[in-house]
Amino acid sequence: MKFFCPEAGIDVKKKLTSLQKEFFRKTIHICTAFVPIFLHFARIPVIVILCIMGVLYTIAELFRLNGVEIPLVSDITAAAARKRDENKFVLGPITLVCGIILSAVLWTEMSARVGILALAFGDGLASLAGKTFGRVRIPFTQGKTAAGSLTCFAAIFCSAFFVMHNTLIALVVACAGAFVEVLPLKDFDNLLIPVMLGGLVTFSPVLFA
Repeated sequence: MKFFCPEAGIDVKKKLTSLQKEFFRKTIHICTAFVPIFLHFARIPVIVILCIMGVLYTIAELFRLNGVEIPLVSDITAAAARKRDENKFVLGPITLVCGIILSAVLWTEMSARVGILALAFGDGLASLAGKTFGRVRIPFTQGKTAAGSLTCFAAIFCSAFFVMHNTLIALVVACAGAFVEVLPLKDFDNLLIPVMLGGLVTFSPVLFA
C-alpha cells in the first residue's frame, strides 16, 4: 500500500517551478548571443538602444517596487525572478545590459563578440546544467555545481574557438570564464564575464606572443 506524502509533492512542485523560472531566465540570457550580429551592422544604434532599454527597465523596476505594475515588463520580471530577488530590485537584467555595453565600448568587435558569447552560452548553460544535472556541489561557491562549471567551460571554449579559431586562447578564455562563473558573485558575473574575457582576448597577442 502506497502513501502520498504532501511534503514530497510540495518539494517537487517547488523544484519544477524553480526549473521553469531558470529556463525562462536563461533563455533570455542565451538570446543575447544575437547582439554581436546587430553590433556588427549597427554598432552605435545598438549601444544606444541597449542604454535606453537599461534605463526603461530601471524605471519599470522602481515602479514595481512601489506597487505599480508595468504591463509586460513587470510580468517578464516576475516570471524570471529568483527567490532571492523577491521584494527586491531584480539586478540581473541591468548587469547583463551593462556587461554587454561595456564590452562593446571597451574592446574590438572580435573581443567583444567572444565576451558576449561567453556570457550568453557559458553563464546561461551553466546554470541550466547545474539546476538539472548538478549533484556534486563545489565548496564555498554558494551552491555552484561541477556539472554547471564543466558546461560553462565547454560552452565558452566552443564559442571562443568558433570566433578566433585559436585553440590556446580559447582554452585560456574558457578557464578564466569558468573560474569567474563559479565565484559567488550573484548577478555581477553578468558584468565581469564579458568585460574580463573581452579584455583577455584583446591583450592575448601580448600575453601569448
